[in-house]
Amino acid sequence: MAGPEKRFKSWQPGQGWLLPPSIADFVPPEHPAHFIRELVRSDLDLSAIYGAYTSQKGQPPFHPAMMTAVLLFAYTQGIYSSRRIAKACAERVDFMAVTGMQKPDFRTINLFRQRHLKALGGLFVQILKLCRRAGLARLGHVALDGSKFRANASKHKAMSYGRMKEEEVRLKVEVDRWFEEAGAADDAEDAEFGADKRGDEMPAWVADRQQRLRRIREAKAALERQIEDEEDDVPPAAGGQKPLKPKPLEKRQRNFTDPDSRIMRTQQTYEQSYNCQIAVDSDHQVIVAASLNNQQNDAPELPKMLAQIKRNTGRQARELSADFGYCSEANLEEIGRRHVRGYIATGRQKHGTTTATGHRRAPRAAEMAERLQRGGHRSRYRLRKHTVEPVFGQIKEARGFRRFLMRGLEKVAEEWRLICAAHNLNKLFRKA
Repeated sequence: MAGPEKRFKSWQPGQGWLLPPSIADFVPPEHPAHFIRELVRSDLDLSAIYGAYTSQKGQPPFHPAMMTAVLLFAYTQGIYSSRRIAKACAERVDFMAVTGMQKPDFRTINLFRQRHLKALGGLFVQILKLCRRAGLARLGHVALDGSKFRANASKHKAMSYGRMKEEEVRLKVEVDRWFEEAGAADDAEDAEFGADKRGDEMPAWVADRQQRLRRIREAKAALERQIEDEEDDVPPAAGGQKPLKPKPLEKRQRNFTDPDSRIMRTQQTYEQSYNCQIAVDSDHQVIVAASLNNQQNDAPELPKMLAQIKRNTGRQARELSADFGYCSEANLEEIGRRHVRGYIATGRQKHGTTTATGHRRAPRAAEMAERLQRGGHRSRYRLRKHTVEPVFGQIKEARGFRRFLMRGLEKVAEEWRLICAAHNLNKLFRKA
């Protein structure tokens, strides 16, 4: 004899609601969407964004606080594309909890981000101060490191100065030859193209080559101006005369898509990149300083990062650790001048060891090497690996940010500060 049929819960997707639901019914109260929305509404100063809205004409735009909140929340969730953010606003209830069911399209999101990028990057300092107020960054020990992030440009769109000179000559000859042939074949082209045309219209491929020739000449001139600017900083030689200004090196390159980016060496290969710097507090991995440049070398960034830590937080770190890339006599003198206890590698670290020593020729480097060696396995230098390196891992792997959306050094620098602000927001949420 068969037993009773299994009973299931009712499933009627088309059934209407007796009372209109609240988005809070679908998103738990402890969700970061609520936290970030209320933090933007009550704790962040958005006057720099509000100040851009002066005209009363046209339809009212989306509320700037809502747009700021949805961007910050998207970045904490590892969503950066304006199209993906707009899709999430239409489909994900956690995004709806931030927007209040409003659905800005991707063009609106992208234009808002571009228009207010500097103000959005400036939120990094405000969020850092909130982290400090919550006790997340005590500045007892700060670790400094840099990592290469890909630019919004292909390395195949870069050209060396030597190649520019060759291409300039080749394209000029090719375009000039076409005009000579076109001038000598007017009658034949009249028959080919028809009586309603002159017969000497410029084909698309010639226009394309002329455009390419113009861009190569502009890039070549830009490299030459860059060399001249660098030479202007060189003091005059004996007799008061400056040496003749050299041409750029044949291998010096410039990218046509993002001229500010550079081809940089990474662990695996060479990429069109920017060099991103962060200083991270060891207590809770909060970023206390962030900067970006287009140079391979890390060493020049150490004094700037120390100054930024003081500017951002109002006080200086007691200790600073950094890898061999930051070791120079000038940097060791700088940390001493700022009364910071330094732990900076003076050589490459061997696998299986906790300190990196060697390179002891200069006096300050020799003193630092002795300090690291004296500390052994208990050296404060060991804090660097599990302070700053995991933060880059969280940004690249956990939240999937490996390539910038913006182009140009100034815009990319603000985008990097926005990425760091989102990282600190996640830390602040976990503390709340």
